[in-house]
Amino acid sequence: MAEVIVFPQLEIPDTIAAGPGPGNTDPRVLQRFASAGMADHMQADVLRGMVESKLMLREIMGTANVHTFGVAGTGWSGLDCLFSAVLPGDKVVVFVNGTFSGIDGLTLRMKAATAEELAASPLDPKPASVTVVSVPHGQSVTGEIVQAALAKHQPKWAAMTHWETGSGRINDLRGFSDACQAYDVMGLIDAVSSLGVEDFRIDDYPGVDGWASCPQKGICCLPLTYAPVSFTDRYIQNLRRTGCRTFVHHPILEARHWGIIDDKDAEKGVYHRTHSAYAVAAFHEALRITLQQTVAGRAKSYAFHEAALRDAVTAAGCKVTSNMTSLVVLNLPDSLKGREMELVQACRAKGFGIWPTLSEPVQVRIGILNLLNQRAITDIVTRFVGAMNEMGAGIDMKQIGERLEEQYQAAVAAE
Repeated sequence: MAEVIVFPQLEIPDTIAAGPGPGNTDPRVLQRFASAGMADHMQADVLRGMVESKLMLREIMGTANVHTFGVAGTGWSGLDCLFSAVLPGDKVVVFVNGTFSGIDGLTLRMKAATAEELAASPLDPKPASVTVVSVPHGQSVTGEIVQAALAKHQPKWAAMTHWETGSGRINDLRGFSDACQAYDVMGLIDAVSSLGVEDFRIDDYPGVDGWASCPQKGICCLPLTYAPVSFTDRYIQNLRRTGCRTFVHHPILEARHWGIIDDKDAEKGVYHRTHSAYAVAAFHEALRITLQQTVAGRAKSYAFHEAALRDAVTAAGCKVTSNMTSLVVLNLPDSLKGREMELVQACRAKGFGIWPTLSEPVQVRIGILNLLNQRAITDIVTRFVGAMNEMGAGIDMKQIGERLEEQYQAAVAAE
């Protein structure tokens, strides 16, 4: 018999999560996760925590939708729940302008493909009922683009990513909602990167019937806890008529465990799946923090610190092409063009977790999720410019640092 290998205990060091996500978890969330007692998923405090979480989540998302809760897992779990109502043969228009909207498009093509279409290309089906509207990398999906596509194709469903972190672009949520209303289309929004970062209320967008986000970006919770979702009565009524081909991510069945039964709030949930007491405690605390800081306050802070970071990297010779407030997507100075991956790998080797874009053209992405203070932004700029200088950029870091300091001091004086 071969000798069994027992590997040494796994040690994972602290790093700066300065990419598009996951973000940096608040210490209060980590403390709640670690201090939660061992409890089963039907224990009274676990169920109470889930009921309280759904109520806090409604406030954060800005909605009266009863079917608002968290799907166990990452943002992909929430998105799978969102797209579960799309059935084979359904007519869909999906807008793609980056890596993650592209994956949403693939998900919808898989959902809407007939058995024959799926069998013809199981991992990349091309169903006749799905139209993919591609917008070039670095550009946003506009209301005019959405209007034209819905007018032409008259689908049942339309889907768009609100903030596309693949290219750092914000897409036109108002234009999307208005177009869906105008053509009686059920809108689906991937809000994975915008919820908790931008100040918006989902009930202000009546053309959108389904929303999905993630736990580890704007909500600043741990991955593999709960992905926020919210569904209108119209979405749920459609689902009751058609059903969907899932059990685990079925929006109606999933809602029951959160105390949402027969379209009403119940005192407590009933069994659907095993939930973790640790995850519930962490998610509950992350929502409390968000409400204490307020979505508006957090959005204002993101806008200010992103502007400081944008100014610093621009002064260092980079060209920013994004318009998000939690992520800067940039082209390196001409002297470093073509060395983006080398730079990213050098930074990551030193515990500074920035990212390249995952599709052409290759750019660098620097995120500030839950890094909303002068010390964190200064550290990011210092590390990034230092890495460029190690590759021969020859940037005056002292001048960049003084510029950054002046920007923060001006903000303090204005207060």
